[in-house]
Amino acid sequence: MTEPDAEQLAARRQAGSAVSGPTSPSPPAEVETAAWAGGMLRAIAAEAGLRRIRIVAWRDVDDPEAGGSELHAHRIASHWAAAGVHVELRTSAVAGGPPVVVRDGYTAVRRSGRYAVFGRAAVEGALRRPAAGEGLVEIWNGMPFWSPLWHRGPRLVFLHHVHAEMWRMVLPRWMARIGEAAERHVAPPLYRAARVVTLSESSRQEIVELLGLHPDRVAVVPPGVDDRFRPGPGRAASPLVVAVGRLVPVKRFDLLVRALAAARARVPDLQAAIVGEGYERPRLEALRRELRAEGWLSLPGHVDDDELVGWYRRAWVVASASRREGWGMTLTEAGACGTPAVATDIAGHRDAVVHGETGVLADEGQLASALAAVLGDAGLRRRLGAGAAARAASYRWEAAARATLEVLAEEVCWAARAADGYPLGVPANLLP
Repeated sequence: MTEPDAEQLAARRQAGSAVSGPTSPSPPAEVETAAWAGGMLRAIAAEAGLRRIRIVAWRDVDDPEAGGSELHAHRIASHWAAAGVHVELRTSAVAGGPPVVVRDGYTAVRRSGRYAVFGRAAVEGALRRPAAGEGLVEIWNGMPFWSPLWHRGPRLVFLHHVHAEMWRMVLPRWMARIGEAAERHVAPPLYRAARVVTLSESSRQEIVELLGLHPDRVAVVPPGVDDRFRPGPGRAASPLVVAVGRLVPVKRFDLLVRALAAARARVPDLQAAIVGEGYERPRLEALRRELRAEGWLSLPGHVDDDELVGWYRRAWVVASASRREGWGMTLTEAGACGTPAVATDIAGHRDAVVHGETGVLADEGQLASALAAVLGDAGLRRRLGAGAAARAASYRWEAAARATLEVLAEEVCWAARAADGYPLGVPANLLP
């Protein structure tokens, strides 16, 4: 195979949006999207000589605490594997689960403790020499794997959002200080030349501003939406607000519950459900009792995929009071079902929700009034729901897998150029 043409791949990326990262031709309307996308993935991998991808991540999608980051990794790995690339995902152990599973064409190796996985990945990476045609994907989810210190070869970093104050929300003060220092001061100099992919432009701006990473090295690739999320029958007869997510501090479900209680003063027949599980459940149950909300607020816990679609379709509004998100996947999933969103005006939400077109973004103090306004205006709900469904239809996992593979393939090409004297990881426009 001839040497990969790095300039050609870089030109392809620059021909598209400077923000969104790499682009490929759109499929003809009459061609099945999945089949077309699979062919594109195979072509991209073959052009770069990319045959094997190792992914290092904190948790597996089967982990009881798995969230959007784990779902994203699973969907991307599945599409890459379906295109013939050998994909191996290495994570911490899943309690009660086997250490190795083959899922949707890729292999997940789940060993080590929740924190020991970082050290194990570094030792394994330092002891092995990447084979020709192999790339590494590091998922930086709060604490990085420090791959610049132990991996020599093409590399891509998934960084969905800056954790910032999240450290103090979930850890003791001394541990939070370590996490903050690692994220804000220690890691950025090591990752300044790394190729980073994030989910939204608003998250990209925070990554550049707060971590100081080079803007030319951070690409935006939005996530996809599964086909099962689509409009259908079942809208509730009474106003129903649904929120979905792990019951953890960063989601701020306590703030949402208080906003719902305030909104109910203006919408007396309001009903609500918070769908998901997590260690914050006892606190939320206590708050529900304190507000005497047992009759109108339910906590159904974890539900399967079909039940989740049902909740989205029954809802009049999907809501989120989260403090940090890379995107806000539950808002887009609900939007695909024709349900508008009311959410906090934060990075990630600003891309998942187009204010006034697919939902409403509000400061945390205005959530109650925003919920009441949307619930009380049927015409507004119909307009926002139609806009949400139309926008969500444009997000495909095939496109996300293709764009991220293009970024990694470009790094493989620049690695080949490094053998000819070019420094690895330098942006195309800075090469002589």
